[in-house]
Amino acid sequence: MDLHDFYTGRAFDAYEYFGAHLVEGGIVFRVYAPAAVKVALKGDFSGWEELEMGNLGGGVWEYIHYGAKPGDFYKYVVYAEEGWNCEHCDPYGFSMELRPGFASRVADLRAYRFSDNDWLNRRPLTFDRPLNIYELHLGSWKKKGEGETDWYTYEEIADRLIPYILESGYTHIELMPLSEHPADASWGYQNTGFFAPTSRYGEPWQLQRFVDRCHQAGIGVLMDFVPVHFALDGYGLAKFDGTCLYEYPHDDVGYSEWGSKNFIHSRGEAASFLNSAAAYWLDLYHMDGLRVDAVSRLLYWQGDESRGENQKAIRFLKRMNKGLKERFPACMLIAEDSSAYPHVTWPAQRGGLGFDYKWDLGWMHDTLDFFRTPPTERREKYHKLTFSMMYFYSENYLLPLSHDEVVHGKATILQKMWGDLEEKFPQARAMYLYMLAHPGKKLNFMGNEIGQLREWDEKREQDWFIRQYPSHDAFYRFIRDLNRVYAAHRSLWEGDYDPRSFLWLEVHGEEQCVYAFLRGGFVNKDVLWDEDDPEEMWQDDRLDRTAAVFNFSGVPVKNYRLNLPHGFTFTPILSSDRDIYGGETTGEPPAYTAKRDQKGIYITLDLPVYSGVLYEATPITLPELPKPKPPVKKGKAGKAPAKPSPPARR
Repeated sequence: MDLHDFYTGRAFDAYEYFGAHLVEGGIVFRVYAPAAVKVALKGDFSGWEELEMGNLGGGVWEYIHYGAKPGDFYKYVVYAEEGWNCEHCDPYGFSMELRPGFASRVADLRAYRFSDNDWLNRRPLTFDRPLNIYELHLGSWKKKGEGETDWYTYEEIADRLIPYILESGYTHIELMPLSEHPADASWGYQNTGFFAPTSRYGEPWQLQRFVDRCHQAGIGVLMDFVPVHFALDGYGLAKFDGTCLYEYPHDDVGYSEWGSKNFIHSRGEAASFLNSAAAYWLDLYHMDGLRVDAVSRLLYWQGDESRGENQKAIRFLKRMNKGLKERFPACMLIAEDSSAYPHVTWPAQRGGLGFDYKWDLGWMHDTLDFFRTPPTERREKYHKLTFSMMYFYSENYLLPLSHDEVVHGKATILQKMWGDLEEKFPQARAMYLYMLAHPGKKLNFMGNEIGQLREWDEKREQDWFIRQYPSHDAFYRFIRDLNRVYAAHRSLWEGDYDPRSFLWLEVHGEEQCVYAFLRGGFVNKDVLWDEDDPEEMWQDDRLDRTAAVFNFSGVPVKNYRLNLPHGFTFTPILSSDRDIYGGETTGEPPAYTAKRDQKGIYITLDLPVYSGVLYEATPITLPELPKPKPPVKKGKAGKAPAKPSPPARR
């Protein structure tokens, strides 16, 4: 690590220098505490007696212990002016003891040998690939028992999770924060150990093995990363050397809305700490990407647009994303941003923030608001499901139905649907079909796929027993099959961020709450859209086309005329109303062939109540309508038609 880079906020490898590292015959410990007058080290190797560390200058303290070894617990005791001192865990520690303990633990993260080179060598950025994320909290996905600490280890979870993800058809998992945290109720979002995977589920090498096994099975692994704030606990980063080393010194911006401490991103050492923490998970754990939490709190002071932009935090964010992309070109960077700040997914070199994707929280709010509305009132909210396409191509949006939507009295996704339980299931199926057909990558929180009725509680595992009930099991099978259909059809993901790959077929169906659109993706990636006439490409044989048609009203729709730009046959791929999923349609829904009349090309469909259907759209050529014969002029009754006048003489 270059110390100048560290001081100026440009270091991404501070974890290679600070923390506890193996040297020949022992361990070297280094910590940064520029305001300290003395720093002591103590641990298993010293019988917990304090060992005074050497001051290397520039705020760096070091001690080499030739008896220390991996597995030993240790702490720092930091002394400042006027007799102040405090025990701390290592800010760069690679492992920690289980809460309420806070000792750091020596760990050799280079000892594990990954076997995922095939995955790493072929993992591309996913703009034109399927990306369907299963978000989960490791401590409550499944548990061994009902006890508070009855968690599975990372390896035990892998035994259960990997087959489930493969069966369910997801491409990636997103793990809620695994950085060590003292409070279970924080879900991992208030950290004390930014470089230490939580010991709740085992040791660091077990998490490395977990990721390795996921990759070998073809599953990508993302992790939530929290660069906005940190836990208040005295043994953590707060007042680390007696001064505000990592946080703001002013209370008006020093505390987050969650009561934690905000990072001071304008300070070089704090910026390097966060840069390095992000790089650490991508480097030593082979994470495929990071979902950056609460980005709006970086963009604006306290997340409040009226207080203005936090320019130094924005600069930090751009520099961090740019540096991560330079070091890990294939990593995914996802912004959870609730603001309207522009160019979030533009490259930093072009003035953007440098993220790959941004959560489309507007789509999420509008969609859930629509489906909780009584069907008789949905006519007035018809635009809620069309508005997203008005702004969609301004960013690379990802459609999330995350953990935030199933807590704090908001009800689960299924429970948000209008009506009684019998009406909720078909609406939820149709909504998910709409979500998977809509442009943009996808994210779904654990439990949503089985129709969870109880809000998420981090202390309890998901209610897996509800799959014994036919309606919940059928709902899971629908989500599974929908995920598989999504992955199998290029049109549903290849052109997500190309406006030419989307075409509305019905956007004025307010009266009967009908929507329809076409999605397209090329079988041959070398083929490009015709810039002069993109609509003609919908008839190209090299295009994979999927049509999505929806009836979100509470009554069936008969003989609905759907106007088309070209002739197509619609062959059903998947219907949310199939009886095998709990619907009313027995067997496959019918196929349709376009017709032509004086008004244009169209098909006539029957649409079940609360339903959506995906069709394969195959182009056909329809004969032109015969031209009408000109009318024959007749003279007055009983008289021959008048003879034409002879030409005038010249």
